Amino acid sequence: MSILDNRKELSRRVNEVAEVAGFLWQKGWAERNGGNIVINITDCVDEEIRRLPSLGEKREIGTTLPHLRDCYFYCKGTNRRMRDLAREPMANCSVIRITEDCAHYEIIADREVSPTSELPSHLSVHDYLIGKGSSYKASLHTHPIELVAMTHHRPFLEKDVLTRLLWSMIPETKAFCPRGLGIVPYMLPSSVALAEATIDTIDEGYDVVMWEKHGVFAVDTDIMSAFDQVDVLNKAAQIFVTAKSMGFVPDGMTEEQMKEMSRAFGLPK
Repeated sequence: MSILDNRKELSRRVNEVAEVAGFLWQKGWAERNGGNIVINITDCVDEEIRRLPSLGEKREIGTTLPHLRDCYFYCKGTNRRMRDLAREPMANCSVIRITEDCAHYEIIADREVSPTSELPSHLSVHDYLIGKGSSYKASLHTHPIELVAMTHHRPFLEKDVLTRLLWSMIPETKAFCPRGLGIVPYMLPSSVALAEATIDTIDEGYDVVMWEKHGVFAVDTDIMSAFDQVDVLNKAAQIFVTAKSMGFVPDGMTEEQMKEMSRAFGLPK
């Protein structure tokens, strides 16, 4: 028996995660067990799921997250590969329930697969999103090659320098990623400091945050939308890198051209 049995919407969301996991692997953005996905599935939970017993002991989150009381999440497992998740989504992820004290979680389905080591960071972001009344339910961390490469060039790490460069590469970038790309300086992966800096950057208005020399963290209403934003931004990075490899610095769209497009599509300047 699986928690997905006879639950159409929950199955759809889990299968969407599996589809995205396959895309990440195919693109080379998820080497070995790299990358993480966590989605909030609380609105798919029925009374039968709420009665499911824990598959093991309660586990500490490492912090208290008051907005997550009695929330449920589908999480990629630690040391699990995206390519395996794409084939067997319930064997490489787990469903967890946040306990009443908001400081622990229980694994309730389908197997006792320990969630990603970056679970506290992801849950902290979800706690922030719920607290601000956001409709976002998905968080994605992945390693898009060209975007990561660009963070090794210090001038690109200044506020919105990379955003404007990427917007200028192709009109669709600003149309589909109108909030641009936030930057977080290098911090230890899975650290509390990295989680806090990511939340601060999202709070500035970004949906996609670049972790210097590490990867991207994106949030959106669902996992496919989060993936789409990263995909669009990395396409712009590929265009820049391709032009450079051909021996020239791409002109990019002018400021006036980008303003014209913003006016035409009602986008923020």
